[in-house]
Amino acid sequence: MSKSNYVIRVLDSPLQVDADAWNGLLAQQAQPIPFMRHEYLAALHRSGSACPATGWTPRFVTLWDAAGILQAACPLYLKSHSRGEYVFDWAWADAHLRHGIAYYPKAVVAVPFTPVPGSRLLARDAASRSALVEAVLDLCRDKELSSLHLLFGHPQDLQACQQAGLMQRHTVQFHWENRKPEPYRDFDDFLSALSQEKRKKIRQERRKVLAAGVTLRELRGADIRPRDWDFFYRCYERTYLEHGNPPYLSRAFFAGIADTQPQHWLLFIAERQGTPIASSLIAISDEGPEKVAWGRYWGALERIDCLHFEACYYSPLQWCMAHGYQRFEGGAQGEHKLARALLPVRTSSAHWLSHPEFALAIERFLEREAQGISEYVDELERHAPLRQGS
Repeated sequence: MSKSNYVIRVLDSPLQVDADAWNGLLAQQAQPIPFMRHEYLAALHRSGSACPATGWTPRFVTLWDAAGILQAACPLYLKSHSRGEYVFDWAWADAHLRHGIAYYPKAVVAVPFTPVPGSRLLARDAASRSALVEAVLDLCRDKELSSLHLLFGHPQDLQACQQAGLMQRHTVQFHWENRKPEPYRDFDDFLSALSQEKRKKIRQERRKVLAAGVTLRELRGADIRPRDWDFFYRCYERTYLEHGNPPYLSRAFFAGIADTQPQHWLLFIAERQGTPIASSLIAISDEGPEKVAWGRYWGALERIDCLHFEACYYSPLQWCMAHGYQRFEGGAQGEHKLARALLPVRTSSAHWLSHPEFALAIERFLEREAQGISEYVDELERHAPLRQGS
């Protein structure tokens, strides 16, 4: 069916979308990540983290049938910049500027500040998903936007976009997978699957943290108290400020997700002599086809050698093994993750450019870039830490 078979409503805020209808549609998707839940998107908006004042103007596109049932929807934002996306198009914006053509505002179908692959085009079937893409493209044309970018989409999303003429772009992330068919029994079993050099390095790094007198405690869900969230935010904010930038997310955002999505959060707090000094926030979900954890945010008030690796990789991986989680996603960038047995994975996005000549030039660029990405992944895989046959 085409978009003409639906009632199309473009909403100015995630708060205008019925939460039950949105989450019910999300639950039907192939990869229903918790970051696409209504609670998460609403917290971004209510807290002022992703709203017009920060350059994220929501235009949520929804398709309804004659009976008033939501058939398809996606989070779309009009952007006045390219920050917080993790699929980098600064060169595209610069090329437009040098030719006297406005690149901003542009449109993104994405979860702000969240480079996590998953379903973006929520739809009951392939026909409604294609109609949703048509509706989004019509909105971009009507508003004379320079471009549309669907970021970190599921293969079903990418297929619908490709059928509509969008170009695909690939990047690399690093994910850990529990061994199949027999999962790792514990951390030592996991280490036994690595090369001797990598085993030795990880053990040395964990010993350094212990030798510094640092221990980690884990808190899950409702056990994370407001004062724990306060401490986490101090660490998170400090890390951003040390790099010369204010944090993307406000304390109010974390208060929002703690209140509405407590089941999706796991917090590690590092302590020395009873004093908290660092923290790592992990997202978790057992609602899809797999039990998955995502490394999200880290911060420290003191510098301890190798503590970042312990809090962000080793302790979370150990937790995943103990609780039967099949995958841990380490997020965007970071070749150092390879040495910790997070292996390279291609992630994909889809792009539409309104200017024909720019579209042609970027299509050629993406062809070259895709070849480079393929060679890069091949090179990374040659340096994988797993022993042969593990």
